[in-house]
Amino acid sequence: MTINFTAEVEARKQAMLDDLFTLLRINSERDDSLVTEDAPFGPGPKAAMLKLLELAERDGFKTDNVDNYVGEFEYGEGDETLGIFAHMDVVPAGTGWDSDPYEPEIRDGKIFARGSSDDKGPTVACYYGLKILKELGVPLSKKIRFVIGTDEESGWADMDYYFQHREKPDFGFSPDAEFPIINGEKGNVTEYLQFSGTNDGPVVLHSFKGGLRVNMVPESATALVSGAISKDDLEAKFQAFKAQHEVGGEIEEIEGKFSITVVGKSAHGAHPEAGVNGATMLALFLKEFDFQGGAKKFLRVGGEFAWNDHEGDKLGVAIEDNKMGKLSMNAGIFDFVEGEKGEIALNFRYPKGTDAEVIQNQLLSTLDGLVDEIAIPAAGHAPHYVPMDDPLVSTLLDVFEDHTGLKGYEQVIGGGTFGRLMERGVAYGAMFPGYTDTMHQANEFIVESEFYKAAVIYADAIYRLAK
Repeated sequence: MTINFTAEVEARKQAMLDDLFTLLRINSERDDSLVTEDAPFGPGPKAAMLKLLELAERDGFKTDNVDNYVGEFEYGEGDETLGIFAHMDVVPAGTGWDSDPYEPEIRDGKIFARGSSDDKGPTVACYYGLKILKELGVPLSKKIRFVIGTDEESGWADMDYYFQHREKPDFGFSPDAEFPIINGEKGNVTEYLQFSGTNDGPVVLHSFKGGLRVNMVPESATALVSGAISKDDLEAKFQAFKAQHEVGGEIEEIEGKFSITVVGKSAHGAHPEAGVNGATMLALFLKEFDFQGGAKKFLRVGGEFAWNDHEGDKLGVAIEDNKMGKLSMNAGIFDFVEGEKGEIALNFRYPKGTDAEVIQNQLLSTLDGLVDEIAIPAAGHAPHYVPMDDPLVSTLLDVFEDHTGLKGYEQVIGGGTFGRLMERGVAYGAMFPGYTDTMHQANEFIVESEFYKAAVIYADAIYRLAK
């Protein structure tokens, strides 16, 4: 059967755009303060997932809501199941946007909104690929299950729950990365450095806050300090610091205390070198003052060991694998409260050859005397790889080559996708080679023409995998 998938997508462009804008207008950030039994990650992720299920029902798919953790719909029949895993939750919008992050805009051929590239845009493109096959009545020999997650950007608790109630598909992909394919993903674990909240020096750290998620480079951080420090001296040193490190920020005097904010640049936690970590920068600035106790240790670790240590060299955890590359480290969340405790969350993307326990032991050795303990509340994910000769990989690469004229090749990334949920699972699109990565950043966008092109590729890929 010969199908002109480009023509089929062309006929549905406005409908695709309308459905994408509907989803992008939903603020689907996880909000733990609004969690209920009926909304396990807050109302936003649930609302976006339900809206996509509503669109699928509109188009005649059989849908299922797994207790508001996960939505799914199926098409086709067969002994094998092709799984497609997408997600509707997004990271916090943060600051620095040129437009409302939840009111999508098209400027210069790009669709701007939080979630446009991660992962609502790719999800809609892939959805329309499946919708085209259904509307054309294309005969398939496999069942296709489209799974909609709601906690991909945090702890994947949605999938933990889902697989307690559903079996895993036999193979599949996640439209949540880039073309030509992601057939390898590094391991992923977050380790939490614990400090006491003590202050017994002439300068006092009352609080230090930075970071929104462990998988985002903190754009900014704010500390409240007081003690043996003059405003003029503090201002002079801060101005020199900002000029030297090319960061923004301000100092505000509040009831005899100084609130100090450093502003850097956010980036995806898998690529910490692409951002400027406002929290480690603030710790770097403050550690030169005469703090003592837990505050001093907190600032030294944050401003010396974690600052500009994207590959874990200073922390003593650096490692490199020939296929998977180097370990990466993102200092994602900083939290210090005077008299209570301090905590720094370090997120590691690691290749084969190490694991969470090895990293923990190396950190304890390097930071001996500086941290009280290191906690690993979740096991994380081990490295994942699907060989190039697997039919799943070779088929997806063939589709990419046929529709782009470009040569396909394998890739291993530090980012984690739902593709790794299946033993024979990969990530596939929707970003094309040479794209500008704006995931987890202000002014996130997807190129409109590539949004449609991805739908063409997804339609053909699903067809070839399931025919």
